[in-house]
Amino acid sequence: MLNILLVEDDSDIAKNLTRLLRSEGFDVTHTITQEEAINALYSSKFDLALLDISLPDGNGFTVCTAVKSHADIPVIFLTASGDEVSVVTGLNIGADDYITKPFRSMELIARIKNALRKSGHSPSIFEINSLVVDTASGVVKKQGAELFLSALEYKLLLVFLNNQNIIVTRNKLLEELWDAAGEFVNDNTLTVYIKRLREKIEDDPANPQIILTVRGTGYKLGNRNGIKNAQE
Repeated sequence: MLNILLVEDDSDIAKNLTRLLRSEGFDVTHTITQEEAINALYSSKFDLALLDISLPDGNGFTVCTAVKSHADIPVIFLTASGDEVSVVTGLNIGADDYITKPFRSMELIARIKNALRKSGHSPSIFEINSLVVDTASGVVKKQGAELFLSALEYKLLLVFLNNQNIIVTRNKLLEELWDAAGEFVNDNTLTVYIKRLREKIEDDPANPQIILTVRGTGYKLGNRNGIKNAQE
């Protein structure tokens, strides 16, 4: 599981961000001060740093410099709206991206995944049983033959791939599909899409091994034969 260093001194923002990132399958280490962040950097391994600029004992620029000299992982700054000077400064010292507050959750997640992908910290090819998913090209193959998934079917599959070893509730899936479709997706529609996706990706849809049902809770990506990615 990928680990994100979150440096944010606003407790409400940090709490919401931590919840969001964990729901997307990331591990999160939250620090409040510049000193705590740098200590964490030297004691743990991270795949990306998400940094606020104004900190109680310093600033995110110093943390960014430390990150780039120690680990060379992607850095995304959280900046105040319209703070052009801070944006330029951050990019000039090596930041990979920035997002202004208040931000939209899915935009932030997309920027994080894009930064991870560009840096090589995020796998782009997943293999589970006879299924191969190349998220960089959007191609899905089963036993070597390309499958044609609808936009919502593909989005549904990505949700599971991004939440390996995590039970994904039906409410979570409904939220994701609603965002993707731009319109209301109800519980019955979700059931239909799960059924259609299983019919395309499972060897035996009546006995699924890729998308498993967790009774009373939701679904989980199966790992009976293990999940591999191209960088392992």
